[in-house]
Amino acid sequence: MEPDKLLTINNLQVSFPTENGKVDALRGISFSMKKGETLGIVGESGSGKSITALTIMGLLPKAAEHAGGQVFFSDKNGQVLELAAGLDEVGFQKIRGREIAMVFQEPMTSLNPVFTCGVQVAEAISLHQKTSAEETKQQVLALFEKVKLPDPERIYRSYPHQLSGGQRQRVMIAMGISCNPSLLIADEPTSALDVTVQRSILDLVNELKNEWGSSTIFISHDLGVVAQVADNVLVMKNGEVVEHGSVAQIFKNPQQPYTQLLLESFTKRTNSNLNSTESQVSSNQTILAVQNLQTHFSAKRNLFGKTTSYVKAVDSVSFEVLQGETLGLVGESGSGKTTLGRSILNLVNPSAGEVIFQGKNILKQSENQWFTTRKDIQIIFQDPYSSLNPRQHIGLAITEPMKVHGLYSSENQRRERAIELLETVGLEAGHFWRFPSEFSGGQRQRICIARALALEPKLIICDEAISSLDVTVQSQVLDLLEVLQDKHGLTYLFISHDLNVVRQISDRIAVMKEGKIVEIGTAEEVFLNPKSDYTRQLLEAIPTVDLKN
Repeated sequence: MEPDKLLTINNLQVSFPTENGKVDALRGISFSMKKGETLGIVGESGSGKSITALTIMGLLPKAAEHAGGQVFFSDKNGQVLELAAGLDEVGFQKIRGREIAMVFQEPMTSLNPVFTCGVQVAEAISLHQKTSAEETKQQVLALFEKVKLPDPERIYRSYPHQLSGGQRQRVMIAMGISCNPSLLIADEPTSALDVTVQRSILDLVNELKNEWGSSTIFISHDLGVVAQVADNVLVMKNGEVVEHGSVAQIFKNPQQPYTQLLLESFTKRTNSNLNSTESQVSSNQTILAVQNLQTHFSAKRNLFGKTTSYVKAVDSVSFEVLQGETLGLVGESGSGKTTLGRSILNLVNPSAGEVIFQGKNILKQSENQWFTTRKDIQIIFQDPYSSLNPRQHIGLAITEPMKVHGLYSSENQRRERAIELLETVGLEAGHFWRFPSEFSGGQRQRICIARALALEPKLIICDEAISSLDVTVQSQVLDLLEVLQDKHGLTYLFISHDLNVVRQISDRIAVMKEGKIVEIGTAEEVFLNPKSDYTRQLLEAIPTVDLKN
């Protein structure tokens, strides 16, 4: 391996056995990266991006077969290690964290639910550094501050389920950089983050590169993010490398049709026309009215167990949604967006207020009444993996709610409908009998979208429903949601940190900060004439591609 090279991959092949025969996840990929380089890897869901990263880390699933190829890595001492076939699990344990670290795509499944976040990051430091308990804690608090986590002391004591999706992702990033690794593999590290925190994380990646000369493999479906952080870009499709070059080469003069398609999808999203100030919604009927909704959580208790302070996750929120309308809800991680969505469905018990759906205050309903209401209001959760039963094949995950609510007269009809829905969201009929673990993160999210559509609801709460999808599938799903809306008169509460996506799909946009709605208006009003400083900060942080230099 050349002296300036940090990582070299030669003809790497990985496959998975399935009931329908062997599936090639990686088909002889080859590339290398220099020390100090940031390499962006882009491609559609299922293209092999994450499998490449897991192979480097020695974390391939047990079912995977390393069919051939080599992975060479130069450690901090200048020793060249062969990773894919040359190290056993004990050898990998010595270099994971210290030499190569990884920030995984789904933080909720990567963090241990029974330990606090601080303890988990401290453990990663203690494995490779000889520091006292107090020194380790101070390092953790400094890392939390570095990745812009609010109130590091509170985060240190918090369990993963007590944090928002974006905050959990930042904990994972803090863990990844805790031992100053030579190579940091970031697998969709900003997909769950709002634009302001995303900007800070991208700045952090560049800061690490400049300060320590560290190298990064940055896997993302967001081409705008890759353009801001990467030196070179690797484009993957169906387990193969289709194009490899500098950011300027890939974005200015893509050679392959697939790369051109990715860029066209990205351009369509970022340059989409704003809705006019005249509402596109023909109906004036209010389907959902939220009135003075409050959801408070206990923050501190005294010795007698009495709450002495609260976190006001949702703080006196009021708004209305018209039938057939899409209301976009944006705001930073921890602003209360997800809690608001769950409070509407009573999945989190509100402290006060009313939720009027089709003229009825659904928060006052009995369990039997809720059974009918939940058919009419569906939610697509942010984390697709924890939304699916790992022991249940995805076909059953989609047909089960149909059976529970008495839709269709036979299992065959329900199966046919499930297959139709899978194909609608870009999957295949043959996927019906597969389990969630056999799909990428983006594919799992598409399964969740298909399941939400199965009951033909009137209102769908989309909680970061497309944040884990690549740009081409994002465009397909957004188009699908709009077609379904026109066809069935669906109404959406569309929660997202991606302002470009919200701009593309929403009739009106509500901006949320610290549990309150600080601004609400048409997409054009919010984007072209924001009234609050907070909204202006969000708009200024949107990733852009500027390759003039």
